[in-house]
Amino acid sequence: MAFSCPSFGARESLLSTAFPDLRTDSSDILPKIRIEIRCFAPQRNPRSLSSASSPKGTSFPASHAVERRDLFAEKGKWMTFVEMEGGNGGGDGKLPPGGGGGEGDVGDDREEEEFGPVMNFEEVMKETESRGVRLPADMLEAAKSIGIRRVLLFRYLDLQALPGLLGAAIRSFSMLRNRMLADPTFLFKVGTEIVIDSCCATFAEVQKRGKDFWAEFELYAADLLVGVVVDIALVGLLAPYVRFGRPSMPTGFLGGITRVCGALPSSVFEAERPGCKFTLQQRIGTYFYKGVLYGSVGFVCGIVGQGIANTIMTAKRSMKKSEEDIPVPPLVKSAALWGVFLAVSSNTRYQIINGLERVVEGSPLARRLPPVAMAFTVGVRFANNIYGGMQFVDWARWSGVQ
Repeated sequence: MAFSCPSFGARESLLSTAFPDLRTDSSDILPKIRIEIRCFAPQRNPRSLSSASSPKGTSFPASHAVERRDLFAEKGKWMTFVEMEGGNGGGDGKLPPGGGGGEGDVGDDREEEEFGPVMNFEEVMKETESRGVRLPADMLEAAKSIGIRRVLLFRYLDLQALPGLLGAAIRSFSMLRNRMLADPTFLFKVGTEIVIDSCCATFAEVQKRGKDFWAEFELYAADLLVGVVVDIALVGLLAPYVRFGRPSMPTGFLGGITRVCGALPSSVFEAERPGCKFTLQQRIGTYFYKGVLYGSVGFVCGIVGQGIANTIMTAKRSMKKSEEDIPVPPLVKSAALWGVFLAVSSNTRYQIINGLERVVEGSPLARRLPPVAMAFTVGVRFANNIYGGMQFVDWARWSGVQ
């Protein structure tokens, strides 16, 4: 890491990276100076400038105005910039896009093996311009500040080039893009969940409604539509994702809560990676945090789905009454049941499923034969849907909703 300070005039100096023994004479520094910071591939034990600029190094130029002498704080491998006006550490996230953080050279090697080397801004722009692609703002900022891992960049370039609506969605929706970058099988898992749940729901509806199925098709369609939304939430809320840059957060109490939640893993059993470590307390906190999210989704979808069903049932009975009509289910009580069921039962089951999928996907067999992991996903999610459906019927009967 080298510092070039034009404001020093004739006394301009080149400082080595032998931190923390760095000392500067405050009389040489103006009240506010602009410092150009040139960083090379982080090392556990920083060496001389000549060794840092070896072919293995990758530079990340940046420029910031600083007012204090305590310019930097060492955290891990010189990834945290402090006391900078408008500074952006960037690249913090579930999967480090630029390769920040870690616990040593072994961790660096594992991260580079999985995500490839870090590409600096010039390399990123050369590759994107050769393909005629414009990067999203957050990825462009990450490329300028700390670089982007080669695998992540090429994965995005391939995904955004997909034909039809999928490529457009990758370019337009960062939530989908970041989950696809972290897990290329994300859409396969979402699709598997939707297809299995829809088929099971259709079979159950046909069995329950019998000859009245087509007469009550609107109720089935409403249930199916709400079920699709729930399925997407069940998979998406626990999926790992890449985060580029440092998102803006509110200050005060709300900002503190947001930062704490943002530091949690995506799921209880999310894999650790170099620069991405989670404590036991964070994993436990994730279970309850996702439970709150699941419960909220369940309650809202219950209000919408049951509200549509109740409206249709009431409208039909106003035109034609029958002694065989079942009572209209209570709206709020049904929605509350959905919320509690998703927060407790679904949250627990899907956390376990994510953990099992992680184990299988990381196995040597699945790495050699990816269809093995896909087949496991289909099987375990099919079994989960069957068990979850039977469990919900029991909960509904116990609560008096059905």
